[in-house]
Amino acid sequence: MIPNITRGSRIVGLMTYLAGEGRANEHTEQHLVAGDHAIMARHGYAVLDAAAAREIGVALDTPRVAYGVEVTRQVRVADPGTGELHSERVAADVWHCSLSLRAEEGQLSDEQWGTIAQQFVDRMGFTEASGKAPCRWVAVRHGLSKNGNDHVHIAVSLVREDGTKATTHNDYKRAQELCRTLEVEHGLMPVDSRERGMGERGVKPAETARAARTGAVEVDAHRLERTVRAAATASVDEGEFVRRVRRAGVLIRPRFAAGRDDVVAGYSVALRPAGDERPVWFGGGRLARDLTLPRLREGWPDSPQTAQGAVDEWRATSKNPWQYRPVAPGREEHAPDPKLWEQYGRELRELRAQLREVPATDRATWAHVARETAGAFAAWSQRVEATPGPLAETARELSRSAHIRAHQSKPKPIRMGSASGAAMVLMQAAVGGEGPAAEAILFRQLGRLSVALIDAHKAAGDARRAEQMSESLRRTLEAIGERMPADARTAAASATTAMLSPEEEAVRRAQRGLAAPGTRSPLPNTLTPRPRTTSDTSRQRDGLNGREGDHDHGR
Repeated sequence: MIPNITRGSRIVGLMTYLAGEGRANEHTEQHLVAGDHAIMARHGYAVLDAAAAREIGVALDTPRVAYGVEVTRQVRVADPGTGELHSERVAADVWHCSLSLRAEEGQLSDEQWGTIAQQFVDRMGFTEASGKAPCRWVAVRHGLSKNGNDHVHIAVSLVREDGTKATTHNDYKRAQELCRTLEVEHGLMPVDSRERGMGERGVKPAETARAARTGAVEVDAHRLERTVRAAATASVDEGEFVRRVRRAGVLIRPRFAAGRDDVVAGYSVALRPAGDERPVWFGGGRLARDLTLPRLREGWPDSPQTAQGAVDEWRATSKNPWQYRPVAPGREEHAPDPKLWEQYGRELRELRAQLREVPATDRATWAHVARETAGAFAAWSQRVEATPGPLAETARELSRSAHIRAHQSKPKPIRMGSASGAAMVLMQAAVGGEGPAAEAILFRQLGRLSVALIDAHKAAGDARRAEQMSESLRRTLEAIGERMPADARTAAASATTAMLSPEEEAVRRAQRGLAAPGTRSPLPNTLTPRPRTTSDTSRQRDGLNGREGDHDHGR
C-alpha cells in the first residue's frame, strides 16, 4: 500500500475535486467510507454531489474558522524576475493523503477501506486515539485510478477541535512505516521497494498518455526495458551490448564522464520516433535499477581489450545515434551454430546445480541469476512475440527479483554459470530455432532456474514474494507451453510442472468491518473558542500552539 501526502489549504476546493469527475473523468460513485462521526451520520455512504462536497468541506474547516487559527509551512520559491530562490510561508491547514494498492491486487470493500482509513488516521495522531482533541477528517473513495489502482483519499483539517494544531512532523516516514504495518494486519501485498528494496520504476502519467495517443500496447519504458535487458544478457561484453541494442531498432547514446570522451559513465535509449516527433530518451536507471551501466558491467569481463572495444562503439553511436555503424561487428551478425542449443542447455543445468550452494541471504548473486533468467525470456519474447505476451510477462516478473539497491550489488562470481548463452541463442536463432524440442529443453531449464529463485525467496523469509512469483509464472508458463507445437508440448508441460509445483494456499485477507453503527453521536462536537491572548498570537506566528506544533521542513 502506497501513501502519497500533500499539504495545502482550501479544503472546500479539495472536497469539490474529490467529489467531481477527476482530471480524466476517472471518478465514479464518489462516496465516503469513513470520517468524522457527525459528517458520516449526515452524509453516510451515498454518492456525493457538488453541494454535499461543499458542505463537508465547510464542516471540516469549521474549527480553523471558529478559532481563527493559521497553519503555515515554509517553502522555497523562485523570484519571477530574477529566478533567485527565497523562503516564504504559505497556508497549509489541509493534510491530504491517498492510500493506493497495486493494480494486480484487486479491490477492497468499502468496509475494509473504512477500517484501514480509521486505523491510519488514529495512528498518525489525528484523532482522539492520540489522547488529544480530534481533527475533523473524511476518507473518500471514487473508483479506480487511470492505471487501475484501487485507492482512497484521506482529507484532514490540521486544526483540532480545541483550536490547537496537529503535528505533521516526520509524517512522510511515519506514513510509510504505518502502511507497512497495515499491510501485514490486513493481508495486503507489501511494496517491494519498501520491504526488500526490489521495487520497479513507476510509470509516469505522461508516458501512459503517450501510449494511448499513439495506440501503443505498452508504454515506451517497458518496451525499452525488455529490449535492453535482452541485449545485455545475450552480450558477452559492453561493445556487443551497444551493437545488439542498435540491431533491435533502438537508439542508444553514451553519457561520457565530465571532460572525457574515453570514459562512459552511463547511457540512455529511445525508440525511433515517427515523422517529425522528437525521441524520448530514458536513462538505464530510469528503466530499472539493475539496468544502469555500472550494474550491467558487473556481469561482463573487464579487460583493456573489451574496454577499448566498448569505447569505440560508444564513440561511433555518440557521433550520430541515427546513423550508427558498428565499428567491429561480432557474433550478433550471424545465426548461432545449432550445436549451441545443447551446450547452453547443459550450462543452465550446471548453473542450477551451483545454485544449491548459494545461501538465500546472498542477494547479489540471486539478483544476477534473476536478471539473466529474465533476460533470456526477454530475448525469446523479442524474437517471437509481435506484441508483448507471456514471454514478456515472465521476463518482467522475474526481473523484479533483480531490482536490488546499488549498495547491495556486487560483481558476479567468476566461476558462476550463466544464462547468457541461452539468451543469445533464443534471441538470434531463426524463428523456430533448432526446433521446438530444443526450445522446450531450454524452457525446462529456465523454468528450473525460476523455481530456484522462488525457493530462495522462501528461504530468505520472503514468502509473499515467492507466492506472488509462483502465481504469476504458473499462468504465463502454461500459456507459453500452449503456444508450442504438439510434438514439443509434453516437454513444455514437464517444464511447467518442474517449475511450479502446487503452492501452499495464500493467506486470506483479514476481513475487518467498520465500528457498529449508533455508537457515536450524530451531532458535531461543540466548539468553545476562548478569548485569544498575546501569547496565543505569538505561538501562532511561530507555527506553534501549546504542546502541538506544525514542525514543517519546507515540504
